[in-house]
Formats: sequence, structure tokens, C-alpha cells
Amino acid sequence: MPVLRTPVKQLRNATIQVRVEEDVDFKLRKYAEFIDGSPAYVVAEALKLLFDKDDEFLAWLTQHSGKPSSVLKEKAHGAKRPGGPEPDKLF
Repeated sequence: MPVLRTPVKQLRNATIQVRVEEDVDFKLRKYAEFIDGSPAYVVAEALKLLFDKDDEFLAWLTQHSGKPSSVLKEKAHGAKRPGGPEPDKLF
């Protein structure tokens, strides 16, 4: 039985760009195929699992609620993160 469930329709989405090792990319795509989902769904659900299980992060998050300041600055100015590499792939 898969750890992640088959995806349901998501209400709101954001786009992220990441670089991963080729082996991680291969397994990500195969896992998505295994559950009949998308790589984006697998990444989102895996991150949710991580966030929910990390008690230290949850404690920190309660003290640092709200959007990260770097995200607010990028959206306000429409700028890309300086010095950041261009992504190879989008999900």
C-alpha cells in the first residue's frame, strides 16, 4: 500500500522550482506513476508529511507565523532571487 494517497483536486497552487539529483527525480516520477498522481503532488504531500512530523519546526513556526520576508519582497518587486540558479525542470 502506498504511503501517499491518490491526489484529489487542489484548490490553490503555487509554483516552486527545485533542483534534485537525477536519482531523486527518477524515483519521484516513478512514485507519481505508482500512485497515479503527478510529481508535483508527491512533492507537496511529502513536504506536508515532513512539516507535520517535525515538532521542532512546528514550535518554531508558531513563533514565526506569516509569510517569509523574502517571499514578500520578491512578490512586491516582481524580482527573482539574486544569484539563484535557473531551474532545469518544472513539475
